[in-house]
Amino acid sequence: MKTLTTTPLAAGLAGTAMTAFAPMVWGTTYVVTTELLPPGHPLFAGLMRALPAGLIVLAITRTLPRGTWWLKAAALGVLNIGLFFPLLFVAAERLPGGVAATLGAAQPLLVAILAVAVLRQSPSAWRFAWGIVGIVGVGLVVIGPAAGFDLVGVLAGLGGAGTMALGVTLTKRWGRPADVGPTAFASWQLTAGGLFLVPVTFLVEGAPPAIDLNAALGYLWLGAIGGLLAYVLWFRGITSLPVTSVAVLGLLSPMVAAVLGAVLLGQSLGPIQLAGFALALASIVAGQITPKSKQEGVVR
Repeated sequence: MKTLTTTPLAAGLAGTAMTAFAPMVWGTTYVVTTELLPPGHPLFAGLMRALPAGLIVLAITRTLPRGTWWLKAAALGVLNIGLFFPLLFVAAERLPGGVAATLGAAQPLLVAILAVAVLRQSPSAWRFAWGIVGIVGVGLVVIGPAAGFDLVGVLAGLGGAGTMALGVTLTKRWGRPADVGPTAFASWQLTAGGLFLVPVTFLVEGAPPAIDLNAALGYLWLGAIGGLLAYVLWFRGITSLPVTSVAVLGLLSPMVAAVLGAVLLGQSLGPIQLAGFALALASIVAGQITPKSKQEGVVR
């Protein structure tokens, strides 16, 4: 007989709240991009979000990877940032925002699958069921009547969710070196992802745009808060909390984006959207609870 017990949290409720701050900040990206940044340069925005912060912190901490961590940090940076950003922007350009956000909401479900394949955890019907509930909830919040589907956009959206899910899972599997703090660890990945984005950005978008005061403020927010601070808290959470519990917090990103759209851009939230919010919140809360049984364990 199964009983529900709260998942052990390294830093308790405060640790979960700090980790949740990251996807909540990422939910501001749409408003910042549309209202402050020059149009037509989404990859440059991703580059500015990653590389400057990564290089600055590397210079401050003077902590470089050692041994196999050169390859591990490069792989994690490419998965979590370098590949994720381009796929995210391709999906956003080719699909209505709500459809792209819903595809991204598949990440917790993918992490639940990868936790079995990569982390050798026992399959959990609880995780799969609430992962589906989360996708439905986000879909109700953000998909409107004009939703359409483009094959390339759908593949990019699923690819983005997949690369981030694999990056999150490998981050959990590898952890971080015992003598390296979360800030330096985040700087490795921001730098690796940013360096990967440099040729991609200039091949696709060409020369950087002119940067006025509004754009400078937008890039500062994306780099300092949405980049460095958010990723430090995110990677800290991944290494200290159950990976599936962290992944489901990502649902907060499209929800925050929808709220900001309603408050700042005059977009409406009706009964269907509110019902979606309730489902998504239920999925997030359920993701912090783990069914325990005598039969549960690690797959060998």
